[in-house]
Amino acid sequence: MSSPQTPTGGLDLTQPASAITRVICDVPSVSGDETSLADLVEQALREQTDLEVLRDGDTVVARTHLDRARRVVLAGHLDTVPIKDNLPTTTTVEPTGTWLHGRGTVDMKGGVAVALALAGQLPSPSSDITYVFYDHEEVSADLNGLRRVAERHPEWLAADFAILGEPTAGRVEGGCNGTCRFLITTHGRRAHSARAWVGENAIHAAADVLDVLRDFAPETVTVDGLDYREGLNAVGITGGVAGNVIPDHCQVHVNYRFAPSRSAAEAEQRMRELFAGFDVEFVDMSPGARPGLDAPLAQAFLQAVGGEALPKYGWTDVARFSALGIPAVNFGPGDALLAHADDERVLLEEVDHCQQALTRWLG
Repeated sequence: MSSPQTPTGGLDLTQPASAITRVICDVPSVSGDETSLADLVEQALREQTDLEVLRDGDTVVARTHLDRARRVVLAGHLDTVPIKDNLPTTTTVEPTGTWLHGRGTVDMKGGVAVALALAGQLPSPSSDITYVFYDHEEVSADLNGLRRVAERHPEWLAADFAILGEPTAGRVEGGCNGTCRFLITTHGRRAHSARAWVGENAIHAAADVLDVLRDFAPETVTVDGLDYREGLNAVGITGGVAGNVIPDHCQVHVNYRFAPSRSAAEAEQRMRELFAGFDVEFVDMSPGARPGLDAPLAQAFLQAVGGEALPKYGWTDVARFSALGIPAVNFGPGDALLAHADDERVLLEEVDHCQQALTRWLG
């Protein structure tokens, strides 16, 4: 199989979003390797004479300046998780429609393509629009391009409402759960396994941690009318020295997904209380976002695209917009259950549906 190549003819933003999806998916952009795609996006946006184009690293921002009464952000990340023999893209035609298969089709180049199509085909929208295409979403939060821009250039993101093109199967999903990760370390004393009684087994001690996790009853928390399901799970465990040594060290890696009604501080405090007496170290914390559906623009958008709003269980960057005081929702093509899967695929008709829905609202 040949390696995907950057298209020599550039990116044609007059094409339907479904066609743009195929092109940008075939430009590999695993986290940390977004430059080729960012260059392609920047070039295409600079060809639109009505847009101001800005760049920070591999994050590209484009803005209209039409003196409209409101400004809307359309945002999406350029990076993907690692490729697993699923590029270049392929298509299949099934009774449900035409499917595009390949890395990034769902998470989230379909949503990026919708925003790019709007940038090329909406020269005079009813709202001023800021398009944000950012890097490093799929990795540690401290590398996130949207976070970097929010810190360095907050004025680039100023808006009244934001729509993140994360996969929602073309439905509106409000807010998102928060997420944190922490390490629980158990300690022991090394000894030869033939004389185990003179040591203390740190791996055995981790059983107490696993008991707490097993017995934990996750809550469903209603926030502004939407039900958010929490979760607490071990996602990794390490320990051991050699096949004949009693280990003196073991770590359990835990992920807590918490409802947006809890602050980051409250989530951390809850976990420290649950694991009181254990050695706990927090390594990552990303607060959630309340739905924000009571904002007038959010209500107008929901009415325009139709359907009933749902909660977003996973963490998304709507939380960053919420932290900036900007109401934000998730809306994009693709089944989130297929994100990161080896058989990742998106229904192309759904991509174009999302473009049409946003065109009706913004046109």
